[in-house]
Amino acid sequence: MIDVRRLRVLREVAVHGSFSAAAHALTLTQSAVSQHVATLEREVGQRLVERGTRPVELTEAGYALTRHATGIFARLDDAEQELAEIAGRRHGRLRFGTFPTALATLMPPAFERFGRTHPDVTLTVVDDHLQRLVPRLETGELDLALIYDHEALPEISARDLERMPLADDPFQAVLPAGHRLARRRRPLELSDLSGEPWIGGSPNSAWYRITAHACRLAGFTPHASLASDDYIAVQALVAAGLGVSLIPGLAVAHPLPGVEVRKLASGAPVRRISAARPRDGYHGPPVAAMLESLRAAAAQVAPSIGATSLAISSS
Repeated sequence: MIDVRRLRVLREVAVHGSFSAAAHALTLTQSAVSQHVATLEREVGQRLVERGTRPVELTEAGYALTRHATGIFARLDDAEQELAEIAGRRHGRLRFGTFPTALATLMPPAFERFGRTHPDVTLTVVDDHLQRLVPRLETGELDLALIYDHEALPEISARDLERMPLADDPFQAVLPAGHRLARRRRPLELSDLSGEPWIGGSPNSAWYRITAHACRLAGFTPHASLASDDYIAVQALVAAGLGVSLIPGLAVAHPLPGVEVRKLASGAPVRRISAARPRDGYHGPPVAAMLESLRAAAAQVAPSIGATSLAISSS
């Protein structure tokens, strides 16, 4: 069986990039750190560290073991937290993750309600992109997070997480003010944008993959002349007349001057926003309280910014 103490040593070497820095963090000697790593390598029968590199690099096996170690220590921390809460020695805590557009729209009223009803809970908020939030949920670094999925992101839909649907967020067309399509009275079809220069996310981003998927279904491929994953920057580029874009409704709740936002009659992709948590993670009272705050926020905010609420508050 792998010794958990040696796993902690390996993780500290990975985090700090050297045996000496890991030794300082663990209050051990450098020799002791080296011995722990060497013993762990014998236990697993594989080399875990590339010695002689600066900073120290892990082998493929070392990366794999460190990734699992992160999850193990997160679960142990959950256990200590829950036991301390039961014994009354420690206040509740909640480690919450969200993607940027939700942080700016759905989360302010949710945080306000949560803080008002549970002032003793320590809330830690992580603002990150979808592709990094999901792994942090799976390893137990986060107790709860807002995520979204779509047909173009099968790797997200396939993750084994408990999900509470909150809102459907349709993408909307963003055009320069005065653009010929902005003057149309009838609702736009996605195919109306087929001949336009596009501004959008980087090719591997969730944003671009969702957009490209919808455009292919509409019979064309968007050719982005400029790429950015910053929705504000994209709006500014659109306002300068450099192209059109398709942006989630939450991200254009407060559009920049110089752009026109138009709903699509059909073919608009929709992000399905949900609150997700690990199935075997920490499910204490703070998690339940934040879920209720999220339900209330979605019911309150989503309709006013073009999204469809899927959650009704119980209060």
